[in-house]
Amino acid sequence: MAVKRSIEQRFEQGLFASRWLMAPMYLGLVVSLAMLTVIFLRDLAYYTPKLLEMKAEEVILVALTLIDLTLAANLVLIVMFSGYENFVSKFDFDAGQDRPDWMGKVDFGGLKMKLVASIVAISGIHLLKRFMEIGDSVADARFGETELYWLVIIHLTFVISGVLLAFMDWLQSRSYIAK
Repeated sequence: MAVKRSIEQRFEQGLFASRWLMAPMYLGLVVSLAMLTVIFLRDLAYYTPKLLEMKAEEVILVALTLIDLTLAANLVLIVMFSGYENFVSKFDFDAGQDRPDWMGKVDFGGLKMKLVASIVAISGIHLLKRFMEIGDSVADARFGETELYWLVIIHLTFVISGVLLAFMDWLQSRSYIAK
């Protein structure tokens, strides 16, 4: 009996330690955050000198592109911090007042909802950019009626998925309350 318990305990400790295999993935997310930052700065540097020559609609499209990149970077940051704290290890340092309020408080369900909300927002911005480009001959060549139709369908799929996930979380929370 003691041998069986010892084997089981070592197995469980090894299984528990395997969570550290996720650490390189979170380092990869740091690299992807850096990539998004480089693209953001590149686009900002490209469009800023052209500002006085741009129409209002073009400036709005640039702003939407920058917002899109920022939302994607926020998403990476939330997944990186929350995922690490939920699945690998708690941060062992005191960041003081600089620590965001949500750190350490976003569980897997909250992370899932933030992820879906960010995807819906990014999809919505992408769709809005395409709608604003209607009538532009270059954009019309790339995004015809069929492509816009599919962009709307994909966006609605994200929205419906988000609503269904929120509904399932709501049902699950009510089942915990009922018990």
